[in-house]
Amino acid sequence: MPDVDLPVSPIERALHVPAADALVVADVHLGRAADSSVDAPIDDGGDVRGRLASLLERTDPATVVVAGDLLHSFGRLPRGVERDLEALEDCVADAGADLVVTPGNHDAMLESAFDGETIPEYRLADGETVVCHGHERPETEASRYVIGHDHPALSVDGRKLPCFLYGPGAYEGADVVMVPAFTTLAAGATVNGMRARDFQSPLVADADRFHPAVWDDSSGETLWFPPLGECRRLL
Repeated sequence: MPDVDLPVSPIERALHVPAADALVVADVHLGRAADSSVDAPIDDGGDVRGRLASLLERTDPATVVVAGDLLHSFGRLPRGVERDLEALEDCVADAGADLVVTPGNHDAMLESAFDGETIPEYRLADGETVVCHGHERPETEASRYVIGHDHPALSVDGRKLPCFLYGPGAYEGADVVMVPAFTTLAAGATVNGMRARDFQSPLVADADRFHPAVWDDSSGETLWFPPLGECRRLL
């Protein structure tokens, strides 16, 4: 597997940006479980908080940025979402960090539940990285875009794993890093055989040049793979 030199660090389902003292997550989809038809849904709010609290302890960021789809709501807020969102805000605040949300296409009800900082495209403190959801073309120029939206996953030896995608110079000369869904309830889009037309994000113009990466729990390391154009022959 190739070594990929990046100034950002994939860790579990999040992206740590040390130069900006920031942690980025995407596609949290609070309320997805409650909005399902399951009689006794998973406590997705508690699961999200627990995993986020662990990441905050490990990375100690000054800023936590949600790259869209904090909520899973179009016309109403499912039962318990406001409570879960308040608890998530407290989790971030207790860690001494600020919370910023770049709204995604599922965040239609965000204003009614969240009174914190929201901005369509957020430039990190490193001055080079812009975070946005990725469902629309960004208006802010950047050297690097960090996005979510497509919930990427990689099939390896019959196992479907959430993955990161890194495309050097992939969007108008800027690097693109797509992070996996932070919610564990998202099945994920298996990227092994996907072409650009199969992605929902307009920032993926040539899927073949994107390197996938998966987090290995056993080693606590990120495992990088060759670009998708080569992976199709290997996986």
